[in-house]
Amino acid sequence: MKIIDLEPGDPRLTDDLLPVLLELRPHLTEDVFRAVLAEGWGQGLRFTAAYDADGVCVGAAGWRIVVNTSMLRMLYVDDLVTSAAARSTGVGHALLVHLEDHARAASCSALTLDSGTQRTDAHRFYFRERMAVTAFSFEKSLA
Repeated sequence: MKIIDLEPGDPRLTDDLLPVLLELRPHLTEDVFRAVLAEGWGQGLRFTAAYDADGVCVGAAGWRIVVNTSMLRMLYVDDLVTSAAARSTGVGHALLVHLEDHARAASCSALTLDSGTQRTDAHRFYFRERMAVTAFSFEKSLA
């Protein structure tokens, strides 16, 4: 498996990573994704892709380094998805290890993420990866 951090303007963001990301975020279109990339880069948003031995993108991670008063410095994972065809093959684990390396290199105290309450398979994976539920995430729609 090959894991690559993708830079803005890299065509692999839309050609390779976006189709995998759509499995988690079906509301995205290529135009919306490009807009998120354009605005998010300045806020620290980065994307990492995992490729199998055949060169097919099978995993995607969106992430950023965040500094706040509760955790001080942390790596926050916006998106973590393995393509349906590649689940349970170690892709998610490899992406998390890669992100943990980024977090340690940036002197982060933790790697954190939110996961929808309906995503029970993902929760089992996070528990296997020795992650803990440490908070509730609350939301108020402003639409």
